[in-house]
Amino acid sequence: MRTPVIFSGHGSPMIALEHNEITAGMEAAGRHVLKEYGKPKAILSVSAHWFVRGTFVQSAPHPEQIYDMYGFPRELYQVKYPVSGAQALTERVLNVLGSGVSVDDSWGIDHGTWTVLVHMFPKADIPVVQLSVDGSISAEKCYEIGKKLAVLREEGYLIFGSGNVVHNLGRVEWDNPDGTPMTHAFNDYIIEAVKKGESDKVIHYQNHPSAAYAVPTPGSLSAACVLSWGSGWGSGQCLQQCMQSWLHGHDWFSVGEIKKTSRSECNVSKLRYGIGCRPWKHSS
Repeated sequence: MRTPVIFSGHGSPMIALEHNEITAGMEAAGRHVLKEYGKPKAILSVSAHWFVRGTFVQSAPHPEQIYDMYGFPRELYQVKYPVSGAQALTERVLNVLGSGVSVDDSWGIDHGTWTVLVHMFPKADIPVVQLSVDGSISAEKCYEIGKKLAVLREEGYLIFGSGNVVHNLGRVEWDNPDGTPMTHAFNDYIIEAVKKGESDKVIHYQNHPSAAYAVPTPGSLSAACVLSWGSGWGSGQCLQQCMQSWLHGHDWFSVGEIKKTSRSECNVSKLRYGIGCRPWKHSS
């Protein structure tokens, strides 16, 4: 059976410790995948936080969990998600993408992956391999990579993308937890495009009048969305739509059949901590 493709907004890394409507949706999606599709052979994760020049795939048998953020409570750095790698999946990615991809184990399983999967598949018993987002190529090329990877869905692998549709850390407004009109306009535009299978609108998201405001650093987060959505080709469904502290469109959607959870907009706790890009690898 063809597995779905799931893209999830992760917002603040603190989501790993929270239990709310958002995490309940993540948990429900994981249960549904296991029930309807069986346990995936492995997960290919496309995290916006592995944003580099080049397309790379991991091959480590036991990839290191990394804490690529700073300024958060100690409890967050104590969250463990000890997954194994999957050499067979790595080899398939190398075969499918050919000369367009190389092995790189200098990174690990970053917070874009583990803060979501800790809720979706809490047992950490499904191997995970991360694929980088190439910041030097266009959204069209990211989408084409996704289309090539779609064959993995026929082989029992789950393709998972993590980022945010809206992400503007430089314009946080602490007293506005719901989001501005521009945030909602761009967020709704992308979601409607995914639901209708209008790939051109997602690929050329810069054409939206609020794009520069909603995604001021366009490649890192939107490329993860485009790449993972390309793996699904057809129309998708929005499973949960939330605004988090004005700067995050905390949506997640799938291409493939997943039971819907709440689609109502919800407000969650404001971000209280800064996010940085300094890798912080855990040492026990």
